[in-house]
Amino acid sequence: MKFKKSEKLYNKGLKHLVGAVNSPVRAFSSVGGNPLFIKKAKGSKIIDVDGNEYVDLVVSYGPMILGHRHKKVEKAAKKALKNGYSFGASTEAEIKLAKIVCDAFPGMDKVRFVNSGTEAVLSAVRLARAFTGKDKIIKFSGCYHGHQDSLLVAAGSGLATLSMPGSKGVPEGAVKNTLIAEYNNLESVKAHFDKYDDIAGVILEPICGNMGVAIPQNGFLVALKKYLETKGALLIADEVMTGFRSKFGGAQELLGVTADITCLGKVIGGGFPVGAYGAREEIMQEVAPLGGMYQAGTLSGNPIAMAGGISTLTELKRQNPYDKFEEIGSILEVILLETAKKYNVDLVVNRFGSMMNPFFTNVKVTNFEQAQTSDTKKFAVFFWEMIKNGVFLPPSQFEAWFLNSAISDKDIKIIAEATDKAMKKVSEME
Repeated sequence: MKFKKSEKLYNKGLKHLVGAVNSPVRAFSSVGGNPLFIKKAKGSKIIDVDGNEYVDLVVSYGPMILGHRHKKVEKAAKKALKNGYSFGASTEAEIKLAKIVCDAFPGMDKVRFVNSGTEAVLSAVRLARAFTGKDKIIKFSGCYHGHQDSLLVAAGSGLATLSMPGSKGVPEGAVKNTLIAEYNNLESVKAHFDKYDDIAGVILEPICGNMGVAIPQNGFLVALKKYLETKGALLIADEVMTGFRSKFGGAQELLGVTADITCLGKVIGGGFPVGAYGAREEIMQEVAPLGGMYQAGTLSGNPIAMAGGISTLTELKRQNPYDKFEEIGSILEVILLETAKKYNVDLVVNRFGSMMNPFFTNVKVTNFEQAQTSDTKKFAVFFWEMIKNGVFLPPSQFEAWFLNSAISDKDIKIIAEATDKAMKKVSEME
């Protein structure tokens, strides 16, 4: 494969874009080389400006769950475009999508649409504080909840990729009420409650997707929710990645937990910019105009995003691809593990339905510290070999891979052949 046009665009982009990108992980800092520039996509494939075609396991980090440019989603967006792009006023589509989302999440009576996952999370945290009258929030090391100041500490993939413990420009005062715990370690949460009496809640990704994929162990989420109930604190589930990924609804339900507040994004707009937060009636009563917790946005409930979300979720419910995702995910997991064994490469694969991640380590990965034992140099070699053989992956060891319902048997064969070549290349590093 040749990447000359991507290289040319990268050099051109350096003049007016920061690092020639608009999101740090896209800079390929942890895998080396120049970032790829994408021209178009359709179904399970994505094509760069040099004409190279890849089976896409990024799918815009999750939302293209039906594959790129699904005909029904595209038709709905085009229809909405004919009526106007933005009104700064309410539309019927907001009510329709709200019902679909609330019906899919037990315990969610009302939802508020925003424009991104970051906006959903910062609003949810403010809501938890408003409802409880308390200030402190506990987050887990390695969980990323957007780039808002108060949660941009120990924040997973992007910062880990850049070897940054936090971010410049975040004052001490912004994080003074943020406490850090270890994922899958309830005692680390209890230790904070033993010390402080003003903790509003705990925020987490039910399935972590920003330290690679990490899965709750031994009923961790169930035990956490029960404990929080004894403390009058709320559980905030950041399902920006996991929402509608493993079932029509949230991962929290599969894990036996009902969060007090749920954050959503990505998929509920069908790839258009959108986010949302929702909760039971008594909590959402705090949100303006009903209550004193203020949050607003001119583009919130944008008609194009609403149309994309309604069509995506309607089609997703019709397809019900979750058994297919489990089957394909299982096949890919076996391919990765057996190929690693074939070439004597240490590899651990974590998977939850249609989300997965291989770690180049021999350590079981259940938290961020364990995830960081992965050999990122090996991942970089693996990444580029997969790219050169037609498989598009996230350019970071600490980002989840995602399936979409357009993936075919031919795509699986391409992934298998690429994996063999990539793992062989990694083995030659020894």
